[in-house]
Amino acid sequence: MRSHIIGVAGPSSSGKSELARQLVHRLPGTAIVSLDSYYRGMEEIPLAERKKVNFDHPDSLDWELLHEHLGCLARGESFPEPVYSFADYARTAETRTIEPTEFLIVEGLFVLYWPELRDMLDTKVYVQTGPEVCYQRRLNRDVAERGRTPESVREQYEKTVRPSAEWFVYPTEKYADLIVSGEEPLERSSNSVMAALHRAKTANG
Repeated sequence: MRSHIIGVAGPSSSGKSELARQLVHRLPGTAIVSLDSYYRGMEEIPLAERKKVNFDHPDSLDWELLHEHLGCLARGESFPEPVYSFADYARTAETRTIEPTEFLIVEGLFVLYWPELRDMLDTKVYVQTGPEVCYQRRLNRDVAERGRTPESVREQYEKTVRPSAEWFVYPTEKYADLIVSGEEPLERSSNSVMAALHRAKTANG
């Protein structure tokens, strides 16, 4: 089986993950592969140095490995998705097996950034959300879930997150087959994606 691969891109905290999870509810058996799982392994670097790496730059991601893994799906083969630890800024020894299914969702900041990766996506979705909304969501998430202080979140956002969005993420909107709002109800944006999938299926017979 060749999976229909749905790419979901957009700036940090735009609502990509929430949209992906909503789609999984509507497409039973569908798996989500997060680009965050593909941060490059830096286990040989001291933790203090790892924390200084700019994780909001495309170079921090092992997109080549993801490209290789999606190639497995094209051949009807499973692949081992890495498991990344945000606490240790490193890959763990664990992996998660992704099996070929009718649909697969790949979500992350730079999903539409690399041409080689874009070419493997059957439906390309961009989640458009205002910068201030994204910042407030990220602040709430990082403080509640990742043990960060509001000051550290604000500093990182201004130093790397916002510039990265302007340089590398916003420009990829033009590659999307479908643009949805991350500020509207999830049901509405997921309906738009489902309609696009239906049109694609009809066009392909």
